Amino acid sequence: MIRTVDLRGKALTKAGYNNELPRATLDVAEAMRLIEPILHRVKNGNESELIKLAEEFDGITPPSIRVPIKALDDALASLDPAVRAALELSIQRVRTVHNDQVRGDKTTIVVDGGSVTEKWIPVDRVGLYVPGGRAVYPSSVVMNVVPAQIAKVSSIAVASPPQKAFGGLPHPTILATCALLGVTEVFAVGGAQAIAMFAYGVEGLCEKADLVTGPGNIYVAAAKRALRGTIGIDSEAGPTEIAILADSSAIASDVAADLISQAEHDVIAAAVLVTDSPQLASAVEKELRVRVAAAKHGERITSALTGIQSAIALVDSIEQGIDVVNAYAAEHLEIQTRTARADSEKIRNAGAVFLGRFSPVSLGDYSAGSNHVLPTGGCACHSSGLSVASFLRGLHFIEYGQKAFTDLVSTVVTLANSEDLPAHGQAMTARLENL
Repeated sequence: MIRTVDLRGKALTKAGYNNELPRATLDVAEAMRLIEPILHRVKNGNESELIKLAEEFDGITPPSIRVPIKALDDALASLDPAVRAALELSIQRVRTVHNDQVRGDKTTIVVDGGSVTEKWIPVDRVGLYVPGGRAVYPSSVVMNVVPAQIAKVSSIAVASPPQKAFGGLPHPTILATCALLGVTEVFAVGGAQAIAMFAYGVEGLCEKADLVTGPGNIYVAAAKRALRGTIGIDSEAGPTEIAILADSSAIASDVAADLISQAEHDVIAAAVLVTDSPQLASAVEKELRVRVAAAKHGERITSALTGIQSAIALVDSIEQGIDVVNAYAAEHLEIQTRTARADSEKIRNAGAVFLGRFSPVSLGDYSAGSNHVLPTGGCACHSSGLSVASFLRGLHFIEYGQKAFTDLVSTVVTLANSEDLPAHGQAMTARLENL
């Protein structure tokens, strides 16, 4: 069901541990080659071209790419009251956490008469992508829209693939969630063409965005890579992944259920258990066999768990386990140890960290208040999850008075001349001519 990697007695480098616990292979370069014609068609086309692309890739002809307001209102009116209540609670908690991420302006007095003020300015317009495919992701609408709204982005658009089952509209739960959040600019377009639409704009349909965020498949990731620079991106999201650091105090059924929860996403999702307890490892293997057999998406889960990207890693100690998970830099890291909070203090690399038995990844996926748009593929060693800051830019405003300026003239001239840029220094000394 899942392979075992024995790391006991090994003190490996970061690269060494990653070689033992590889991710699934994704050929983004090949995907970029495949999507190049799509990007070209969107750049040089109009709405009819997007409709043709929907016919080719989604097997449906949307009546229009822009979703009518009535469709959003109808979807919200038809939303199951229990689902609406659950979404409203999740939105409230996500807002609570993300409200605390708002940054204030800060003025630094560098010298008497000289100051630098840093102001945080939202991007003007964002395009938020919500995937379709194997599942429905209203939670991704929440996780993308809420921080953008808190950042005070003035123009927010959402794109999600058209669905055969719903007459060419995105899934009604996606539309209902947009309506619940007050987002009225929604497009029935998916994949690389959605990213291209936001990057280039489509005359008469969709204005160019400054930033695009949200997860997606390999073609979405490839489009983000290809168009980065034309548009800002949050990250190139890859397959989801979970790492669990556990000792003998962990309950095997909990661990197995959590591994399965992420394997449910995709056949190349990664599920990794790192433990110093061979007894727990054995018990988890047994639980996996029982639970996967009973799972709705058992075939998909089995493919994920038996892939090279999933494993049970045996270590000598939790200290070594911490080294392993820091090297792995998982999107989601659970710590199920006797001293989970203390162990978490040693974690440097993870998208989000879940402490103790009652903080499973599923909680963060929906209603903990944290964001679930997180770095994958080891990118957590240099990148953060989506937040209010993702939609803000820090601008410096510099203001020097006459004395503060004149006191610094010789310093700037010296540095300018040292770089062989004399005109820079002359831009300073020119001001002395008219004092």
